Amino acid sequence: MENIEKKEQLYEGKAKKVYATNDPNLVIVDYKDDATAFNGVKKGTITGKGVINNKMTNFMFSLLEKEGVPTHLVKEISDRETIVKKVSIVPLEVIVRNVAAGSFSKRMGVEEGKQLLCPILEFSYKCDELNDPFINDDYALALGIATKEEIDTIKTLTLKVNAFMKDFFKKLNIDLIDFKIEFGKTPDGQIILADEISPDTCRFWDSTTHEKLDKDRFRRDLGGVEEAYHEIMKRIGLGE
Repeated sequence: MENIEKKEQLYEGKAKKVYATNDPNLVIVDYKDDATAFNGVKKGTITGKGVINNKMTNFMFSLLEKEGVPTHLVKEISDRETIVKKVSIVPLEVIVRNVAAGSFSKRMGVEEGKQLLCPILEFSYKCDELNDPFINDDYALALGIATKEEIDTIKTLTLKVNAFMKDFFKKLNIDLIDFKIEFGKTPDGQIILADEISPDTCRFWDSTTHEKLDKDRFRRDLGGVEEAYHEIMKRIGLGE
Protein backbone atom coordinates (compact mmCIF):
# COMPACT_ATOMS: atom_id res chain seq x y z
CA MET A 1 0.00 0.00 0.00
CA GLU A 2 3.04 2.30 0.18
CA ASN A 3 2.64 3.32 -3.46
CA ILE A 4 -1.03 4.37 -3.20
CA GLU A 5 -1.33 8.07 -4.00
CA LYS A 6 -4.27 10.33 -3.16
CA LYS A 7 -5.69 12.01 -6.26
CA GLU A 8 -8.70 14.22 -7.02
CA GLN A 9 -11.81 14.37 -4.85
CA LEU A 10 -14.60 12.26 -6.34
CA TYR A 11 -17.41 12.93 -3.91
CA GLU A 12 -18.33 14.76 -0.73
CA GLY A 13 -21.22 13.60 1.42
CA LYS A 14 -22.59 14.66 4.79
CA ALA A 15 -19.93 12.81 6.77
CA LYS A 16 -17.16 11.82 4.37
CA LYS A 17 -15.08 12.80 1.36
CA VAL A 18 -13.93 10.23 -1.18
CA TYR A 19 -10.75 10.59 -3.22
CA ALA A 20 -9.46 8.74 -6.25
CA THR A 21 -6.08 7.02 -6.09
CA ASN A 22 -3.55 5.86 -8.65
CA ASP A 23 -5.21 2.41 -8.40
CA PRO A 24 -8.57 2.40 -10.24
CA ASN A 25 -9.91 -0.27 -7.84
CA LEU A 26 -9.15 1.68 -4.65
CA VAL A 27 -10.32 4.99 -3.18
CA ILE A 28 -9.51 6.90 0.00
CA VAL A 29 -12.31 7.79 2.43
CA ASP A 30 -11.73 10.87 4.61
CA TYR A 31 -14.08 11.18 7.60
CA LYS A 32 -15.31 14.67 8.56
CA ASP A 33 -16.42 16.18 11.87
CA ASP A 34 -19.56 17.60 10.22
CA ALA A 35 -22.80 16.35 11.74
CA THR A 36 -26.26 16.36 10.20
CA ALA A 37 -29.67 15.09 11.26
CA PHE A 38 -33.15 14.85 9.78
CA ASN A 39 -31.79 14.42 6.23
CA GLY A 40 -29.50 17.42 6.50
CA VAL A 41 -32.01 19.86 8.01
CA LYS A 42 -30.01 20.12 11.24
CA LYS A 43 -26.29 20.76 10.86
CA GLY A 44 -23.41 21.07 13.27
CA THR A 45 -19.98 19.80 14.23
CA ILE A 46 -18.97 17.03 16.61
CA THR A 47 -15.32 17.59 17.45
CA GLY A 48 -13.21 14.51 16.80
CA LYS A 49 -16.09 12.56 15.26
CA GLY A 50 -14.21 11.86 12.04
CA VAL A 51 -11.35 10.17 13.86
CA ILE A 52 -13.70 8.09 16.03
CA ASN A 53 -15.90 6.99 13.13
CA ASN A 54 -12.90 6.07 10.98
CA LYS A 55 -11.21 4.00 13.66
CA MET A 56 -14.39 2.37 14.95
CA THR A 57 -15.59 1.45 11.46
CA ASN A 58 -12.28 -0.17 10.61
CA PHE A 59 -12.25 -2.05 13.92
CA MET A 60 -15.79 -3.37 13.46
CA PHE A 61 -15.25 -4.22 9.77
CA SER A 62 -12.12 -6.20 10.72
CA LEU A 63 -14.13 -8.19 13.26
CA LEU A 64 -16.97 -8.77 10.77
CA GLU A 65 -14.52 -9.98 8.11
CA LYS A 66 -13.52 -12.75 10.54
CA GLU A 67 -17.23 -13.63 10.86
CA GLY A 68 -17.51 -14.14 7.11
CA VAL A 69 -18.93 -10.72 6.17
CA PRO A 70 -16.97 -9.28 3.21
CA THR A 71 -16.28 -5.53 3.52
CA HIS A 72 -14.65 -2.75 1.53
CA LEU A 73 -11.88 -2.26 4.11
CA VAL A 74 -8.30 -2.34 2.80
CA LYS A 75 -6.06 -0.28 5.10
CA GLU A 76 -6.27 2.61 7.58
CA ILE A 77 -3.65 5.19 6.60
CA SER A 78 -4.28 8.01 9.09
CA ASP A 79 -6.59 8.95 11.95
CA ARG A 80 -9.23 10.10 9.46
CA GLU A 81 -8.37 8.29 6.24
CA THR A 82 -8.77 4.73 5.04
CA ILE A 83 -8.09 3.01 1.73
CA VAL A 84 -11.16 1.01 0.65
CA LYS A 85 -12.23 -1.00 -2.35
CA LYS A 86 -14.04 1.06 -4.95
CA VAL A 87 -17.64 -0.10 -5.20
CA SER A 88 -20.88 1.09 -6.71
CA ILE A 89 -23.16 1.67 -3.73
CA VAL A 90 -26.46 -0.21 -3.85
CA PRO A 91 -28.97 2.66 -3.28
CA LEU A 92 -30.60 0.96 -0.31
CA GLU A 93 -30.21 2.02 3.29
CA VAL A 94 -30.53 -1.22 5.23
CA ILE A 95 -31.94 -0.71 8.73
CA VAL A 96 -32.16 -3.28 11.51
CA ARG A 97 -34.30 -2.62 14.58
CA ASN A 98 -33.96 -4.69 17.76
CA VAL A 99 -35.74 -2.24 20.08
CA ALA A 100 -38.38 0.38 19.25
CA ALA A 101 -36.88 3.87 18.93
CA GLY A 102 -36.73 6.97 16.75
CA SER A 103 -38.84 7.14 13.59
CA PHE A 104 -40.14 3.59 14.12
CA SER A 105 -41.68 4.53 17.47
CA LYS A 106 -43.34 7.60 15.92
CA ARG A 107 -44.55 5.74 12.83
CA MET A 108 -45.92 2.74 14.70
CA GLY A 109 -47.03 4.42 17.92
CA VAL A 110 -44.77 2.17 19.97
CA GLU A 111 -43.06 3.43 23.11
CA GLU A 112 -39.31 3.91 22.81
CA GLY A 113 -37.43 1.12 24.54
CA LYS A 114 -39.96 -1.62 23.82
CA GLN A 115 -38.14 -4.85 23.01
CA LEU A 116 -39.25 -6.22 19.64
CA LEU A 117 -40.16 -9.89 19.40
CA CYS A 118 -37.70 -10.35 16.56
CA PRO A 119 -35.32 -8.08 14.64
CA ILE A 120 -36.95 -5.97 11.91
CA LEU A 121 -35.00 -5.52 8.68
CA GLU A 122 -36.23 -2.65 6.52
CA PHE A 123 -35.08 -0.77 3.43
CA SER A 124 -35.06 2.90 2.55
CA TYR A 125 -34.40 4.13 -0.97
CA LYS A 126 -31.16 6.13 -0.74
CA CYS A 127 -32.26 9.45 -2.25
CA ASP A 128 -31.84 12.77 -0.42
CA GLU A 129 -34.31 14.57 -2.68
CA LEU A 130 -37.06 12.15 -1.62
CA ASN A 131 -35.94 12.02 2.03
CA ASP A 132 -34.92 8.36 1.74
CA PRO A 133 -38.43 6.86 1.53
CA PHE A 134 -39.30 3.50 3.08
CA ILE A 135 -39.55 0.76 0.43
CA ASN A 136 -39.89 -3.03 0.35
CA ASP A 137 -38.32 -5.81 -1.72
CA ASP A 138 -40.89 -5.46 -4.52
CA TYR A 139 -40.16 -1.74 -4.90
CA ALA A 140 -36.44 -2.49 -5.14
CA LEU A 141 -37.02 -5.22 -7.74
CA ALA A 142 -39.55 -3.24 -9.78
CA LEU A 143 -37.35 -0.12 -9.89
CA GLY A 144 -34.20 -2.08 -10.75
CA ILE A 145 -32.45 -0.98 -7.55
CA ALA A 146 -31.26 -4.53 -6.84
CA THR A 147 -31.84 -8.06 -8.10
CA LYS A 148 -33.51 -10.83 -6.10
CA GLU A 149 -30.12 -12.47 -5.56
CA GLU A 150 -28.57 -9.21 -4.38
CA ILE A 151 -31.44 -8.56 -1.96
CA ASP A 152 -31.16 -12.08 -0.57
CA THR A 153 -27.40 -11.64 -0.08
CA ILE A 154 -27.90 -8.26 1.59
CA LYS A 155 -30.49 -9.69 3.98
CA THR A 156 -28.33 -12.69 4.88
CA LEU A 157 -25.25 -10.54 5.53
CA THR A 158 -27.26 -7.94 7.47
CA LEU A 159 -28.73 -10.49 9.86
CA LYS A 160 -25.24 -11.91 10.39
CA VAL A 161 -23.96 -8.39 11.19
CA ASN A 162 -26.82 -7.86 13.64
CA ALA A 163 -26.33 -11.15 15.45
CA PHE A 164 -22.60 -10.54 15.88
CA MET A 165 -22.90 -6.88 16.92
CA LYS A 166 -25.73 -7.45 19.41
CA ASP A 167 -23.63 -10.04 21.22
CA PHE A 168 -20.40 -8.03 20.94
CA PHE A 169 -21.88 -4.85 22.41
CA LYS A 170 -23.94 -6.64 25.07
CA LYS A 171 -20.68 -7.89 26.56
CA LEU A 172 -19.67 -4.21 26.89
CA ASN A 173 -22.95 -3.40 28.70
CA ILE A 174 -24.31 -1.70 25.60
CA ASP A 175 -27.65 -2.47 23.92
CA LEU A 176 -27.65 -2.26 20.12
CA ILE A 177 -31.04 -0.62 19.61
CA ASP A 178 -30.92 -0.23 15.83
CA PHE A 179 -28.47 0.58 13.07
CA LYS A 180 -28.14 1.49 9.39
CA ILE A 181 -25.66 -0.07 6.99
CA GLU A 182 -25.02 0.13 3.27
CA PHE A 183 -23.65 -2.31 0.73
CA GLY A 184 -21.61 -1.87 -2.41
CA LYS A 185 -21.02 -3.94 -5.51
CA THR A 186 -17.52 -4.69 -6.73
CA PRO A 187 -16.73 -4.65 -10.48
CA ASP A 188 -17.15 -8.44 -10.53
CA GLY A 189 -20.60 -8.16 -8.94
CA GLN A 190 -19.83 -9.21 -5.35
CA ILE A 191 -21.98 -7.59 -2.66
CA ILE A 192 -19.85 -6.30 0.23
CA LEU A 193 -20.43 -4.21 3.33
CA ALA A 194 -19.45 -0.56 2.77
CA ASP A 195 -19.98 2.87 4.38
CA GLU A 196 -19.50 2.79 8.18
CA ILE A 197 -20.45 1.42 11.59
CA SER A 198 -20.26 4.13 14.23
CA PRO A 199 -22.29 6.16 16.74
CA ASP A 200 -23.49 8.11 13.67
CA THR A 201 -25.18 5.05 12.20
CA CYS A 202 -26.09 2.98 15.29
CA ARG A 203 -28.25 3.61 18.33
CA PHE A 204 -26.32 2.53 21.42
CA TRP A 205 -27.86 2.61 24.91
CA ASP A 206 -26.08 1.78 28.14
CA SER A 207 -27.63 -1.53 29.22
CA THR A 208 -27.95 -0.43 32.86
CA THR A 209 -28.88 3.25 32.70
CA HIS A 210 -30.32 3.35 29.13
CA GLU A 211 -28.22 6.48 28.58
CA LYS A 212 -27.90 7.26 24.87
CA LEU A 213 -24.35 6.87 23.54
CA ASP A 214 -24.84 7.92 19.93
CA LYS A 215 -25.89 10.71 17.54
CA ASP A 216 -29.31 10.98 19.18
CA ARG A 217 -27.55 13.25 21.68
CA PHE A 218 -26.93 15.63 18.77
CA ARG A 219 -30.34 15.11 17.14
CA ARG A 220 -32.23 15.80 20.36
CA ASP A 221 -29.94 18.46 21.86
CA LEU A 222 -29.17 16.27 24.87
CA GLY A 223 -25.61 17.54 25.29
CA GLY A 224 -22.57 15.39 25.98
CA VAL A 225 -22.26 14.35 22.36
CA GLU A 226 -18.46 14.12 22.19
CA GLU A 227 -18.40 12.36 25.57
CA ALA A 228 -20.83 9.70 24.31
CA TYR A 229 -18.71 9.00 21.22
CA HIS A 230 -15.58 8.73 23.37
CA GLU A 231 -17.38 6.41 25.79
CA ILE A 232 -18.16 3.97 22.96
CA MET A 233 -14.51 4.03 21.87
CA LYS A 234 -13.37 3.44 25.44
CA ARG A 235 -15.64 0.43 25.88
CA ILE A 236 -14.52 -1.26 22.66
CA GLY A 237 -10.91 -0.72 23.71
CA LEU A 238 -9.90 2.03 21.29
CA GLY A 239 -10.21 5.07 23.58
CA GLU A 240 -8.54 6.42 26.69
